[in-house]
Amino acid sequence: MAEPQSSLEKQFDSFRVQLEQSGTLRDRIRSVVSEIESSTRLIYATLLLVHQSRPTPGLLEKAKSQVSVLKEQYKELAEVLGGSSGQYYRYHGDWKSETQTVVSMLTFMHWLETGSLLEHKEAEEKLGLGSDFGLDVEDYLIGVCFMSNELPRYVVNQVTAGNYDCPKKVVKFLTDLHAAFRMLNLRNDFLRKKFDGMKYDLRKVEEVYYDVKIRGLTPNGETIGDLEIKEPEDNL
Repeated sequence: MAEPQSSLEKQFDSFRVQLEQSGTLRDRIRSVVSEIESSTRLIYATLLLVHQSRPTPGLLEKAKSQVSVLKEQYKELAEVLGGSSGQYYRYHGDWKSETQTVVSMLTFMHWLETGSLLEHKEAEEKLGLGSDFGLDVEDYLIGVCFMSNELPRYVVNQVTAGNYDCPKKVVKFLTDLHAAFRMLNLRNDFLRKKFDGMKYDLRKVEEVYYDVKIRGLTPNGETIGDLEIKEPEDNL
């Protein structure tokens, strides 16, 4: 007759079962995340062509076809995690990096279309996310910072292609975005470092804008002072 398990053995047997269940769940999560990563690479490969001055509307339509695929993949990820209520942040690290990249792609696409920032709620809607499985705010903010990294390159290539008004628009957008981020009390962590990098993105775009202006290439003939990136002077 087998001897009954001691309390120590029972405890570690329980641990074994928990770890096996957790490992199985992580494998399922990583399988879906791998698919998300593949879809994101396809979107990125398409958006890279924007820097080569390819027609933007056609590229955006092609990229959007993958966004619908991403929506289904996030739905599947939510279903995988659905059996582990309250465990979102326990496993969040398995998909946060990929999600930050997804957000950067979505916000860049939205900016190319509208010239404005894709809001957090809008990003959730595009991915079909909700209250049970939502878009972490920090992932959204980091994704936005990643998007800003694309803009200096975009501006340089647009100027090379003869779009001399582009730097002004991007400077205005990044100035407003940088000011909005300054409202946040950021800790000395990864998000803070990415935010600090945004000011260098802004500086690079400003340099392009000033260079274009000095060379007299701005089509509307405005002076640098006409762009409201500094405090306006008092009216006399």
